[in-house]
Amino acid sequence: MSRSIADQSVEELGGPGSVLVRQRRDHIQLDRLLHELDGTTGREQEEVLTRIDRLVFSHAFAEESVLWPAIRRVLPDGEELTLRIEEEHQEVNELVSELETLGHDDPRRAQRLSRLVEVLNEDVRDEEDVLLPRLQERLDPHELRALGRRWDLVRRISPTRPHPTVSRRPPGNALSALPLTVLDRSRDVVDAVVRRVPARLAPVGQVVSRGLAGIAGLVERTPPARRGDRPPTSR
Repeated sequence: MSRSIADQSVEELGGPGSVLVRQRRDHIQLDRLLHELDGTTGREQEEVLTRIDRLVFSHAFAEESVLWPAIRRVLPDGEELTLRIEEEHQEVNELVSELETLGHDDPRRAQRLSRLVEVLNEDVRDEEDVLLPRLQERLDPHELRALGRRWDLVRRISPTRPHPTVSRRPPGNALSALPLTVLDRSRDVVDAVVRRVPARLAPVGQVVSRGLAGIAGLVERTPPARRGDRPPTSR
């Protein structure tokens, strides 16, 4: 029976550069952030959620672009296995998008936030206990390290915000990656500056950020960005 990658040593997982080790490292960081999120409110909650978003969306985009296609190639039931994870990713995208529109006093916020934490934890367990051990059975350590390098490269240049209408699969996610990455990371810079400038200057940055968000919304709704989508993960 396959062992969860959570219970294996770095050497068993293929060495420090293995995609399994890299995945687990991000999962550990996510777990710390979710514990940090617990009990927060207001500005503090927003700051922790932003850090979670920046980790989760680039991580998931790299999975969908690099890992899941590899799993569909090497596992006979890869289609079914990856579709389940893609459905979880889609729900995370939709929950975060909704949370961005809800005020801190909105009664729906606590329920949506609780569900987000639940889905993120489910996603980690499905990956570490089921999907990644199956991949480990099919690839040798050299192949796991090569896949890890590709995954890490894509993660570093991936979008950092939710895009619920973009396909969770190639070619749509690959075609939309560059424009969405540029727009998301530009917004990240603008939003960071807004938090540091005097309050009288903040509205200018907020207008710029909303403009970039509007352009990203147009990009993700173009037909090429939706190519390869499946009904359970389409919107």
